[in-house]
Amino acid sequence: MSGRMDPRYVSPENREVPPAAPGEFPPLRLGPLEVWPPVVLAPMAGVTNYPFRALCRRFGAPLCVSEMITARALVRGDRKTRRLAEFGPEESPRSLQLYGVDPLSLAEATRILVGEGRVDHLDLNFGCPVRKVTIRGGGAAVPLKPRLLARLVRAVVGSAGGVPVTMKFRMGVDEEHLSYRSSGRVAEAEGAAAVCLHARTAAQLYGGEARWEAIAELAGRLSIPVIGNGDVYEGRDALRMMRGTGCAGVAVGRGCLGRPWLFRDLADLFEGREPPDPPRFGEVADLMREHAARLGAWIGEERGILAFRKFTAWYTKGFPGGAGLRRRLTRITSREELDRILSGIDRTVPFPPAGVRARRGKRGGARVVRLPEGYLENLDDDTPPGEEAGEDVSGG
Repeated sequence: MSGRMDPRYVSPENREVPPAAPGEFPPLRLGPLEVWPPVVLAPMAGVTNYPFRALCRRFGAPLCVSEMITARALVRGDRKTRRLAEFGPEESPRSLQLYGVDPLSLAEATRILVGEGRVDHLDLNFGCPVRKVTIRGGGAAVPLKPRLLARLVRAVVGSAGGVPVTMKFRMGVDEEHLSYRSSGRVAEAEGAAAVCLHARTAAQLYGGEARWEAIAELAGRLSIPVIGNGDVYEGRDALRMMRGTGCAGVAVGRGCLGRPWLFRDLADLFEGREPPDPPRFGEVADLMREHAARLGAWIGEERGILAFRKFTAWYTKGFPGGAGLRRRLTRITSREELDRILSGIDRTVPFPPAGVRARRGKRGGARVVRLPEGYLENLDDDTPPGEEAGEDVSGG
């Protein structure tokens, strides 16, 4: 049941942010899809697999995007990629993030996904900042070349039939090479249903503050919906972003790691209700057990518990026990061991207020983005980079 949240769980910048008024925000429209509330679980490598998506959906996430699937690997029939492209029987809409740097493989992968009836929505990844990808001209390097970007988007939109295609990108590779304006224009011109801007450069990685003013600028320039991404840790952050930028929706990434109930808070606020306090330690422990069980059922007990290890630090961040508790949890080898450790906690401990905005997941401050030699000399070039541009690894 919803109730007024303890002020300790609301950051100073959000204390005066009220819930949505009736009719204040329309649903997010992606072609034939209507997304309400206008919130998206952003794709995250090693995170947004089916078990985690199912948890987030249970808490009210209306659109949950899969881990990144590489077009070339899918076309080649790679077993891991096919597995990552699977959805649960109850998942609807089925949203998948696709990556590629060659229009032919992107078009063929799209035809496979659409022809097999696997997807209701496709998202294109042109924001990956990983060095091994950008140094070969892939990921966040692609938008520097608008004509190449246009070829890639055109290949997917032209092969997707009635399935809506969106595009996720960053502001650019660094401050000297901002590309989000041209990326938005390309997406609009090539028939994308919407764009999602992570309001950081690739050079920022996941550090510093997201620059919501770039989201506002893009929303004011484009006729298609703009989804804002970056620094949504509380439900009220989403309302503040949408009110301040005019964006049509919000993508939630690291803010929900270990906190899938953030989507419950978002649903309450968009419906005009005050959300309840975060769960106590006992409820969080029960969620951890459920998450681990879902992973075990999906990929097998042994692999599932190993995959769950990283989640334990996110779920328990800020709770009593400190580093010792997290060290034990990140070394578990079975669900029985997880149960033994969690049986020793105090289930009545409230959620730590400092844990609301605590950074989880990938980190890293500013760094130099590596590009192929001579890459910046001809930005009008529309030649796809070589096959090695990060196209053989699904999941990121």
